[in-house]
Amino acid sequence: MKALSIKNLHKSYPGIKAVDGVSFDIEEGDFFGFLGPNGAGKTTTINCVIGLAKFSDGRIEIFGKDNKKDFIDARKLVGIAPQEYNFDPYLNIEDVLIYQAGYYGISKKKILPRVKELLKQFDLDGKKEVDFRKLSGGMKRRLTLARALVHSPKLLILDEPTAGVDVGLRLDIHKYLKKINGEGVTILLTSHYIDEIEKLCNKTCIINNGKIIANDLTKNLVDDLDTGHTEILTDKKSKVKKIENVEFNGNKIIVWNKGKDKMKEVFDYLSEQKIKVLDVKSVKDSLQDIFLRLTKK
Repeated sequence: MKALSIKNLHKSYPGIKAVDGVSFDIEEGDFFGFLGPNGAGKTTTINCVIGLAKFSDGRIEIFGKDNKKDFIDARKLVGIAPQEYNFDPYLNIEDVLIYQAGYYGISKKKILPRVKELLKQFDLDGKKEVDFRKLSGGMKRRLTLARALVHSPKLLILDEPTAGVDVGLRLDIHKYLKKINGEGVTILLTSHYIDEIEKLCNKTCIINNGKIIANDLTKNLVDDLDTGHTEILTDKKSKVKKIENVEFNGNKIIVWNKGKDKMKEVFDYLSEQKIKVLDVKSVKDSLQDIFLRLTKK
């Protein structure tokens, strides 16, 4: 079953087309990465999904529920952890979670066991009566995640969930997200840490200028684009020769994968110049390299 289905989504602001015909599906159980430069349309798309932004055209369904016609039922299925902190400044940590559950019609008595579970899970149980403004940045990030999960959503949307946290907490969050994904929670993750997407997400979608420019299994994006290269290190600089898909950079020569058939020509050219080859290594591009290449086009 599709956890999230977006078809031909359009959203404009005065003078700006923020989302321009976006379509993609997320299957139930996916860990889905949503990548794009700042201003590409990621947050606008998410805001359309959760109802914070009205879209001019298109259709969004959450587990088969139309997010316009069946907004209440659809919204109950989603948990959102935004990048910015937006807690009520007059509530302590425990009350933040209790009040959040109330928005979904869950009483305090019924939600308390879940609140205690999440406070313990995110190591906040010793701070439950503390004003959130007195928390460190890492604790605020953990509280944001706990609040998103308090009503046990089937789809969890995370907008930069590890921004500004230390390495230890980042790894702890990764471990917890993999755990709940393994238990059946579908996750949509946006992050500027592209290695995070590559490590966690089985599928990745890239948006740029409001349009989807890539959408596939993360492994396929890395493998199919075949943008890796071979580096040849020489003992001295070689004269530049024009060979398709080959770059001469001083004593380093880069042969892109598309130019593999030019390797013999390169080595023959070096031999003619009496230049010794010191090292040859194959370099496979990461998702970050592919992201940069695609979004710069």
